[in-house]
Amino acid sequence: MYQKTLSTGTLTVTPRAGAWDLDALFDIAERNNPKRSFLFVSKVLGRHIPVRPAVMRSVYVDLACRLPADLTGPVVFIGMAETAVGLAAGVFQEARKWLTESVLLTTTRHPAANGRLLCEFQESHSHATDHLVYWPADEENVQLFQRAETLVLIDDEATTGNTFANLLSALAARGHNQFCRVITVTLTDWSDNALSTRTDLPVQPIALAFGDWHWQARPDAPIPVMPDVNVTATGSVNISSRQSWGRLGMTDTQDDLGADLVTAPGERILILGSSEFIWLPFLLAERLARQGAEAYFSSITRSPIAQGHAIQSIMAFRDNYGLGIPNFLYNVIHQRWDRIIIGCETPAASIDPAFLDQLRTVAQRVEVIAYD
Repeated sequence: MYQKTLSTGTLTVTPRAGAWDLDALFDIAERNNPKRSFLFVSKVLGRHIPVRPAVMRSVYVDLACRLPADLTGPVVFIGMAETAVGLAAGVFQEARKWLTESVLLTTTRHPAANGRLLCEFQESHSHATDHLVYWPADEENVQLFQRAETLVLIDDEATTGNTFANLLSALAARGHNQFCRVITVTLTDWSDNALSTRTDLPVQPIALAFGDWHWQARPDAPIPVMPDVNVTATGSVNISSRQSWGRLGMTDTQDDLGADLVTAPGERILILGSSEFIWLPFLLAERLARQGAEAYFSSITRSPIAQGHAIQSIMAFRDNYGLGIPNFLYNVIHQRWDRIIIGCETPAASIDPAFLDQLRTVAQRVEVIAYD
């Protein structure tokens, strides 16, 4: 049994199955969110805790290998923004080695000016509730989606199954009910396959660990105050038109972010993704690790979390999309780095200068690479 007492209550997790030790997979933190005041903070995701790229890749391989052997195309993968867009891309890339007739879509909170909306739905407990899903930009992938019989839904964790259920309902409401089976892929699944009670489709859950959770709220606990990050809108900053990594469909990846970057053996480098722009910065981290760097990966996020427990340090700054919302970087400022590299899908000048100044206090070099 895994138990953590927070200022707002006590979370108890009882494992039922899984090959991974719970302590290796996650820790717990307090969310600045009155709808749900606890958060499973993954130690292998590369979102709130810096992680070596090889550890993240091992997770992608492990989850992809758990997909059913009889799975045949066409298959549609959909990853949940913002937290699981990189996880979804990694699992998808591994699965594409044998599932060649497949396409990845990721949900988004950044409207695509050149995109065609497929559906929208809500994640009710989230700090940012609204999700948009776009058709693939490539017509061949549009046809693949329309012929697909298997739907693979990917998120970092499942607690109630509501997010997946809401997406399935939104797809069905738009007439996209051709799927014959659903597979859910998560790092940890505490939902007891609740999705199967919300759909007539057969559901197969895949995760590194399964179990049950119980939250005992403290009656006299103060209600967390959440910053205003619940925005799904177009900001004042232009987003790159190169949308090949998930928001408008992904099949094969062109690993070209920071293609000319080199490192010295042993250089301690932190590569940061930003918001939903995760996959290409992760591939850059892998590339620098292969060159001999002591590389770690993490990401800028809009998720508001309180300091303490899994969160040892917090940086807060202005978002780079021109939305006027706060962004955060966790578990970085208390460490020392030789070099920090930020990958973004907005112009380099959109990164908050105050954020860069904070990073320069813990790194000898700070660089921004815009994907344009």
